[in-house]
Amino acid sequence: MAKNDLVTIKKYANRRLYNTSTSTYVTLEDLAVMVKAGTDFVVYDAKTGDDITRSVLAQIIFEQENKDGQNMLPVAFLRQLIRFYGDSMQLLVPRFLELSIDSLSKEQDRLRQQLGSAFGANPLVQPFEANVRRNMELFERAFAMFSPFAKREERPSAELAPEDRRPAPAAAPDASSKDGDIDELKHQLAEMQRKLESLSRK
Repeated sequence: MAKNDLVTIKKYANRRLYNTSTSTYVTLEDLAVMVKAGTDFVVYDAKTGDDITRSVLAQIIFEQENKDGQNMLPVAFLRQLIRFYGDSMQLLVPRFLELSIDSLSKEQDRLRQQLGSAFGANPLVQPFEANVRRNMELFERAFAMFSPFAKREERPSAELAPEDRRPAPAAAPDASSKDGDIDELKHQLAEMQRKLESLSRK
């Protein structure tokens, strides 16, 4: 089986996990080893067929965090993450985290080399902190430009795109205004993601 092929894991009512590629039962620890080895898998509820990969991965993180000396998620980070649920910023958090962890992954070899030749936190932390700050700046810029939660008239005219300087169209009938707002929201979110991806490559 190719390394990048998805392995199917089934979770049964008794909470046992079954690896269909090896026809064996596995544990969360086994799945953690698979992730570290670069073996991707998808987990389905054996009864309903629902994709429960996200919740199983979250369980793996929970197990790892409870091991002595292995916790990586600061309490302040967890609290802030919880605050983002239900907030307008929830739309941006997943992409921000992806950009940040992708940046760390790309730098991991160099950081390991520094870890072997330097002592103290600064040689390792400072470069990554700079990347995180850069990602945050990208999000702030994109959010300011494309945020569907900000009123267009609050943006200075000098910052408006050419299409934004055109006269506003006549108000839609009340019956269709809600659908129009949803379509506009979807359009702006798509534009925001495109802009973020473009900025992250610079």
